Amino acid sequence: MANQEDQFKKVISHAKEYGYVFQSSEIYDGLSAVYDYAQNGAQLKKNIREYWWKAMVQMHENIVGIDASIFMHPTTWKASGHVDAFNDPLIDNKDSKKRYRADVLIEDYVGKLDTKIEKEVKKAAKRFGDSFDKEQFIATNPRVLGYKEKGDAILKRMGQSLEKEDLADVKALIEELEIACPLSGSKNWTDVKQFNLMFGTKLGASAESAMDLYLRPETAQGIFVNFLNVQKTGRMKIPFGIAQTGKAFRNEIVARQFIFRMREFEQMEMQFFVKPGTQKEWYEQWKETRLKWHLSLGMGEDNYRFHDHEKLAHYADAASDIEFRFPFGFKELEGIHSRTDFDLKSHEEFSGKKLRYFDHEDNESYIPYVVETSIGLDRMFLAVFSNSLEEEALENNTTRTVLKLPAVLAPTKAAVFPLVKKDGLPEIAREIIEDLKWDFDVLYDEKDAVGKRYRRQDAAGTPFCITVDHDTKEDNTVTIRHRDTMEQKRVPISELKSIIAAEVSVKNWLQKM
Repeated sequence: MANQEDQFKKVISHAKEYGYVFQSSEIYDGLSAVYDYAQNGAQLKKNIREYWWKAMVQMHENIVGIDASIFMHPTTWKASGHVDAFNDPLIDNKDSKKRYRADVLIEDYVGKLDTKIEKEVKKAAKRFGDSFDKEQFIATNPRVLGYKEKGDAILKRMGQSLEKEDLADVKALIEELEIACPLSGSKNWTDVKQFNLMFGTKLGASAESAMDLYLRPETAQGIFVNFLNVQKTGRMKIPFGIAQTGKAFRNEIVARQFIFRMREFEQMEMQFFVKPGTQKEWYEQWKETRLKWHLSLGMGEDNYRFHDHEKLAHYADAASDIEFRFPFGFKELEGIHSRTDFDLKSHEEFSGKKLRYFDHEDNESYIPYVVETSIGLDRMFLAVFSNSLEEEALENNTTRTVLKLPAVLAPTKAAVFPLVKKDGLPEIAREIIEDLKWDFDVLYDEKDAVGKRYRRQDAAGTPFCITVDHDTKEDNTVTIRHRDTMEQKRVPISELKSIIAAEVSVKNWLQKM
């Protein structure tokens, strides 16, 4: 665990030092669980958003995008169930006075069992060498099976208790497992209580006539209330999808783990409307499609896994998370849910307006079922950033810190250096920048020795460094250096654009799907 914690601390300090993420209003000592994306962070975030949008909207004829507002009529949240049921089970430790989410305490306990399984697998792999069969070992080793059965039983019981709203049993489970407060080690717990997560606000000129509103806790409802508008104006035929990205707000009491769980965050969601009865096939298809999107970024297949839900939301008939191996263990990155017709049916009931689809082929009218894919943009940012940060030992007994961001997402694609600040080299470097900046985000750097500049760009995640030297004046060639391999090559200035494009073009990356 200590190693994981150290790695995570490095991620947080690197994000600040290299202009990716700052604490919000830091000069006033910050605001808990609220962060600002700095100059490089804003660009990385934008690149992730665009990578998602291109794959989701541009590549699918039957998926369109919208941008719904953050404020919605308050009845929206009554219809969606958020007013009555958008709660987290919270528990306080009487000695440390710290508040925790009861389900997260239990999940973290099961996470430790997963870590024990991983240790057993590593030990066995060392022992058996090349002849090691991981799948068979996991399926037959008594110790691993014991941990797995225990973990599954705990999650199942928690799921059932939360579904029945049996909060006393959730507390009993915490006590039986002897879960201690991570801060104080104390096992002196209060009862578990439900806490609503929506932020309230007011709309109106005077306090008396103001209307109570909420900041939206998810972006999905903006899609559902616009279902018919989009379908009619876009002449959409089922199956079709509506996508959007945007801010959502949750009053997370236990916001933690840097940008993993924040109070103001961004979602990238797509609701796919299908004919009732076909939802299970579409659910399986979207699970597969979304995993392929993640894998196209080349962050390692063993860093992802599916986690099917034991406890389903009242409206779902299937739900699964794509979990990613963060520095603090496997956690949810994206959810794929088969939401049935709950949302549209509920909005039809509360608004009194028909939200149906007339199917000309079958000559019938019905409320479509929905399959949802929902990913946190901030979590995706953290997955990409934490997975890319490496300390590399070099041959000359030194180390380098390198941020191996997927080149398609990197904020700056290339840095251009004049070898020295004289002899007309800065002017040539500036000319190269002028040409490249129409197609790529590039920067100019002339400070310090070239080796130092290379290190700086490695740590900032820039895929290419281009150096202009005295030979450039003779033959119009420059040295281009690759971040990941540190390999250097002489190339003509005229070829720079195509070399960079080959590495960073969205098309080349998405085609891996």
